[in-house]
Formats: sequence, C-alpha cells, structure tokens
Amino acid sequence: LLPSELHGTSRAFKMKPYSLCSSDRLQFRLVGYPRKHNEGRIEIFYKGEWGTICDDDFSLSNAHVLCRQLGFVAATGWTHSAKYGKGLGKIWLDNVQCNGGEKSIELCKSRGWGNSDCTHDEDAGVICKDERIPGFVDSNVIHVQVDENKVEEVRLRPVVTTKKRPITEGVVEVKYKDGWTQICDVGWTPKNTRVICGMLGFPHERKVNKNFYNAERQKHQYRLHSVACVGTEVHLAACPLEFNKGNSRTCEGGMPAVVSCVPGPQYVQNNGQKKKKPQTTPCPLTTVRLKGGAKLGEGRVEVLKNNEWGTVCDDRWTLLSASVVCRELGFGSAKDAFTGARMGQGIGPIHMNEVQCLGTEKSIWNCGFKNITSEDCQHIEDAAVRCNTPYMAFENSLRLTGGRTPYEGRVEVLSVDANGTQSWGLVCGGAWGTKEAMVVCRQLGLGYANHGLQETWYWDGSNVTEMVMSGVKCTGNEMALSQCQHHKTISCQKTSAKFSAGVICSETASDLVLNAPLVQQTVYIEDRPLHMLYCAAEEDCLSKSAAKANWPYGHRRLLRFSSQIHNIGRADFRPKAGRHSWIWHACHGHYHSMDIFTHYDLLSSNGTKVAEGHKASFCLEDTECHEGISKRYECANFGEQGITVGCWDLYRHDIDCQWIDITDVKPGNYVLQIVINPNFEVAESDFTNNAMKCNCKYDGHRIWLHNCHMGDAFSDEAERRFEKYPGQLNNQIS
Repeated sequence: LLPSELHGTSRAFKMKPYSLCSSDRLQFRLVGYPRKHNEGRIEIFYKGEWGTICDDDFSLSNAHVLCRQLGFVAATGWTHSAKYGKGLGKIWLDNVQCNGGEKSIELCKSRGWGNSDCTHDEDAGVICKDERIPGFVDSNVIHVQVDENKVEEVRLRPVVTTKKRPITEGVVEVKYKDGWTQICDVGWTPKNTRVICGMLGFPHERKVNKNFYNAERQKHQYRLHSVACVGTEVHLAACPLEFNKGNSRTCEGGMPAVVSCVPGPQYVQNNGQKKKKPQTTPCPLTTVRLKGGAKLGEGRVEVLKNNEWGTVCDDRWTLLSASVVCRELGFGSAKDAFTGARMGQGIGPIHMNEVQCLGTEKSIWNCGFKNITSEDCQHIEDAAVRCNTPYMAFENSLRLTGGRTPYEGRVEVLSVDANGTQSWGLVCGGAWGTKEAMVVCRQLGLGYANHGLQETWYWDGSNVTEMVMSGVKCTGNEMALSQCQHHKTISCQKTSAKFSAGVICSETASDLVLNAPLVQQTVYIEDRPLHMLYCAAEEDCLSKSAAKANWPYGHRRLLRFSSQIHNIGRADFRPKAGRHSWIWHACHGHYHSMDIFTHYDLLSSNGTKVAEGHKASFCLEDTECHEGISKRYECANFGEQGITVGCWDLYRHDIDCQWIDITDVKPGNYVLQIVINPNFEVAESDFTNNAMKCNCKYDGHRIWLHNCHMGDAFSDEAERRFEKYPGQLNNQIS
C-alpha cells in the first residue's frame, strides 16, 4: 500500500517511517513444498529482494493480514519452524504483532525491516481460506516459477496386476498433466526410495530385484532424470530434482525407478500361508502412541516415561520430528506436524519439550529434547501429527445413502456372489451401536461416529433392500467393517429395510476423563440412616440387601467420594437423548438425561465384583471451565445439559448416589473402579481413558485409596503389577 492510502491512520507502530515509490510496492508470494495454492511459506518482495518472516510472536492475526494481502478473505491457520521448507536470503520481519484488522503487514508492530535474530529454520507460513476477496483484481502473488516442474502426486504401479492392498512394490510414477510418467533410475539411491515409501505410508524401504522389471526398460516416457534426496524429506518435491531437457524422453543406461517398501505391522497381509507358531518373544515395548485422532495415523503424540504416559510440548515441533514418530508407529513420513493441541489436550505429565530430530532416528527418544519444568509448557501446547498411511481402498466397499449430508445415512455394503457379481446390500440394525458406527466412519474417512442407528426408515433413498450382513460386533479399532465379527449367514429378526443400520459421522468428538487424584483425596466412609435414603433407594442406588432392611431403622455404610469429569475432546459432550425424552425424578427433583452415566464397582483381588454403584446423569453441566472458556450448559430451569470442551462437571461427595454401598463388604484389599459412559451411549474420540482404578484397603472402620489412575495412564507392565489379576485396562466391559 502507498503512504497516501494509509493517510489518516492513527495506529502507532515501532517501524521507522519511510517513503515507498510505486516501484517499491510490497509484493507477496506463497512458496515451498508440499503445499496447496492457498498455503505456503510467506515471502515479501521489498527493496528489490525476496525475504521471509520469522515465526517469533507469530499469530493467527498476522496470518489474517497477510492472507488478505494475498487476495484471500482470511486465514485458517499458520505454521512455524519452516514447515514449507527454509527460505533463502533476507529475513525481512521479526516479532510481528498484528491485531488482525490492519490493511498491511507494515502497519503491525515489528522489529523493523531486516532487523532479526532468527535463522531460516524459523520461517513462518500461512494457510489461507480458499476463498478470494470479491473484486480483488491484483493477484499480488508471484509464483516462484511458472513452469510445470513440480511434483505433487506419486504412485507405485505394480507390474503384475493385483487387487491386494496395500501395493508395496512397483514402478515409481509421478503425475504429469493428465497422465503419469516415470523416473530414470540412473544414480537412484536407497534414500530416494525411503522418501517415496514414506510418502506412500510405509516406514521402511527394502532392496528390489530389478531383473524382474527388465521388460520395463523400453517402453516409457521419463519426466525426471535425477533425484538426489537425503532421505529425511517428507515429499519428493522437497528433494533436488532434475527434469528432462527439451524432448529427451529416454533413460540411457537405465530403466524406470522401481521401489519396494516394508509395510507397518497393521498393514501386513495374510498371504494365505500356513499359520506360523506364535512367537514366544515378548512384543517390543511401545513408548509412543497417538491419541484423539479421527483417522488411523493421526493424533496427539504421547510418550512413555517411568511407566507413565505423557504428552510432548509443541515448541520447535517440525515435520522431521513428526516423521520420526510416524515411522516408529509403522506409518510413513508425516503429512502434518500440528501445534496448539489441534488433536485435543492431554492430561497428566508433559514429558518432552523442544524436540529436534534429524529425521533418521529410530525413535523420538533418540532425538534431542529438553525435559519439562512446569513453567515451560501447558497442555494447550500439546503436539500432534498426521502421518501418511497406505492406500487401502476400504472406502470402495462401503457407502452411505439417503442422508441430508455426506456425513450421515444408511450403511450399504458391497458384496460379491459366487459368480463374481457385485451388488450393494444392507446391514442388520439389531445389535448395531456406537462402536460399529465408529468403524464405518473411519473406513469412509468421515471422522468419528456421533450415532449408530438401528432404524433408518427416514433415509429410504435407495432401491437397495436386501440384507447382506448381520450380527456385526466391532471392538471399535478395526480399519474396515469387514474386519469385525459378524454372522456367517444372515440372521436377523427384523428383516425389513427400515431396520437397517445407519450412522451419523462427525469430524470431531468429545472425550471424557475423570480426575483420578480428586477421587483419592475425597474418599471417606459414612454410615447413613435409612430414613435419609428413600430417594436413593427409589433410584436403585443401594445394594440388593437394602430391600430386606428394617426401614426406616438402621443404616447403610457408604463409600463416598467426589468425581470431577473433564471434557478434553474437540466437541461438547451431549446426552444422546433429547430433552423431550429425559426422565423426571420427583423425589430428587431433577431430570435424568442418561440412565447410566457412570459405573462404580469395588472388585476383589481376583476381579469379581463385591459391591457396586451406578449413577444416572443427575445433571450434566459446566461446573467450571479453563480460563477463557465460557460455560454453555446449566441444568437450572430445565436448561440444556452437557459438558463443554475445556470444562468439567463436578459431582460432589455429598450428593445422593455419589457412593458405593459397602454395607456387606468384609475388610480386605480391593480395587475401586469407575467407568464413565460405560454403555458407549455417547460417541467419544477415545474410550480407553474412560475407566479409573485405585488400590483400596478397608479395615472395617476406615478406608484408604492409593495409586488412583486412568485406565490408559500407565504402561502395560505397570498395569499388570497393579492388578495381579486379569482385569480390564480400559472400559471394554465383558
């Protein structure tokens, strides 16, 4: 913008004023690989030279200003640590601080032009909303080069046609115009292969028998003649590439580049060989996992230290470090390295900060990192990844029909008869629930399941009427519905199409966790007179022997504690049932929005239940929230019930049914187990953290709880030591 266009602004800023003649007008461009047209490293043309912006103090407000100057309506995100590659030359701006409304980046506070203490490792990028400003004539974007020499898509073409997935070996082909071309393999190295395998979702490369591909020599056009990857790139486009000169399409002394990849354990095929004897060697200790992701291969990064799982702080978090995590987990290189708890906030410790990997490490633990002090990081800075995963074509054998949006509908499965004829059929809705719906949504790439529906007459939008699958029972972790248990032959009581299974999917989901230390801190025993327990008995909150008591005389012994339930997911937790079907309990004077919201159990050392309690949802509401988050749900005056993301609901120890009736329990050592949302009535991104357990010692007069923890907070080894019986590690209740 020219100074005349800025006339009248009273905003103060640190930069020294200077005059801009028309030839000095600021220009902007998005560059780097891999990227889409509306994202990239942001570069500014100033005083005849292109330069970058340092990510120190960078914010979404800065990105809004820059995206508008590029002709887009707004920003949807920004990146740091040279996500789109390192720039060259000047770093024009540093410590930029915009409020978001400025007409130009030069009106924002900064250290001034060319004044920076950064390196190009800290180059900032922006992700703009893919919507142009109406009437924005000047594109204001200068592309690095207007030639076709860029690589976006890569595939492996197997020489022998196969329907097996994933395809792990074949001729490397790159997308060019409307077709595919090959790469000349002269000078090809295993490092190039590693990059290709990583892009396609595979953690490792292996040698290939080139003789098998000799027939391929003669017949191809070559687009690329030289590839020189160092092996840590996340995309072929980031490697030095030499494109063919003029009309030369040959590959003298060579043949098409061929690549063979090693799939991760979850993608290894059963080749129909005789089953091998089970291995007696123990599984390698897993020290990294992903949590809270909608799809396989994405999620918040959690690492195991001193037998306890914790998160990773996002300071200096890059694609190189994310790729080490992805490969360690059996996926390819990283597609995205997310910051700012994009996959939800974790709980418990934060184990690592400022992780800096070279990209060649076998494990994130081999990378450089700093230990955490409490001042360094909070869970709003939890790092996450999205990994490249192999293409499995799972979405081709399933579809949703009749829904109002692509995220919902009746489930239809592709089946093949004895003659090889393909046809679409329905699933029986009888035993259909949230876990089955989770698998369908994952298989179609539609995120999480909001609901698994057993009747879909209102979605009767297709002429498919035949049932082809029944009795489906999933654990919820399967990659495709075909991997779930189901009847060998169709067996369903309600065979009409209106009782077929349906789903409603969502890109985000809630995630409830219990504050384990609070249970331990608030536990006590109360001998409560029977005359004060009439309402509780009506709501079935006492053990069975209470029915034989001499009411209203005598008492019941209650194990009481507070439970604080946090929603650490990415969507509000809402009861499955709408207000019209909530149940009014006159005795306590409130509505139940869920019949069973929590199970409370006391287990003996061999895992049998000695006492139990259960809790309906008296009232799901936001008791407290993290700073900056507003409460949305309040039960008063028949208000909406739920728990907002970043808020928690506190059931105090002194309210009815917040107990286990232990009147009949003998002194001894026990395990207290609490499970939230035990029937999977409401979808969550993670059910493994819904259970909490404590060691419990009862001497007949007093009770002690110790070692209270979430069901997935400890390593398997620590969990086995804790239990000493085959109990549950999560809330998969048998």
